[in-house]
Amino acid sequence: MSDTEHDIYTVTLHHVDAKTEDADDSLPLIVIHGLLGSADNWRSHVKAWQENRRVIAVDLRNHGRSPHVEGMTYQAMSDDVLAVMDNLGIDQAHILGHSMGGKVAMTMARLAPQRVASLVVADIAPVAYSHGHDDVFAALNEVAVNRPANRRDADALLAKHVDARPIRLFLATNLERTTDNGQPVMGLRVGLEQIIKGYPDIVTVPAGDQPYYGPCLVLRGANSDYVSDAMLPALKQVLPNARVVTLKEAGHWLHADQPQAFQQAVESFVAAQSASC
Repeated sequence: MSDTEHDIYTVTLHHVDAKTEDADDSLPLIVIHGLLGSADNWRSHVKAWQENRRVIAVDLRNHGRSPHVEGMTYQAMSDDVLAVMDNLGIDQAHILGHSMGGKVAMTMARLAPQRVASLVVADIAPVAYSHGHDDVFAALNEVAVNRPANRRDADALLAKHVDARPIRLFLATNLERTTDNGQPVMGLRVGLEQIIKGYPDIVTVPAGDQPYYGPCLVLRGANSDYVSDAMLPALKQVLPNARVVTLKEAGHWLHADQPQAFQQAVESFVAAQSASC
């Protein structure tokens, strides 16, 4: 089975479905994480947004608690999320995606625009990227091979390849406690082998040939180069109605660097689109 051919089965994604009693009946918001992330990374944001609407945060294939399967094409990942919507009886939703999840969201918007009421893309452009994750993959593989006894030992293994502690803390969200011959060890819950095999599809452009003409907000970090000014023409070709907003003192993980500003920007945008529906 080839990652570059769309013969990959749709899988049932783990997801978190949140809504408070006081939330209105407007269209839900679906949140899609980035590479090596999960729905768990968005808990504080989901808690804030669910006060006003239903929020569904998904674990993409090979991430979080979702199945480990071959194939990381954007059409396959988009189909997985659309299947969640189908299973929940959701015809249309606001879609938010960060990084790799932003490309999944753009693919959904291009291939199934009738399902996307509005689009929020967080710090990613519809272009092919050259910067790799070899050090990150090597760090996670170090843990997978050595199966450390605890998180402290796991961090020491990650540090062999990744100097920055914030990145190691993020990678550590992919660790889970398990056993080896009856002894407690730290293992990986991420499908590392499948992700590495599918990596050429991850760094490429979103799937689809048509622009998405619906309302769109692109949030980028001022300290990130993932959505540079040079990329804006390409972005406008795919998302002609996009409004680009730069969050100060934020990098690629802008939702973690500036959580309040990020939450408010998303809430204001989605609320405005809900009011116009």
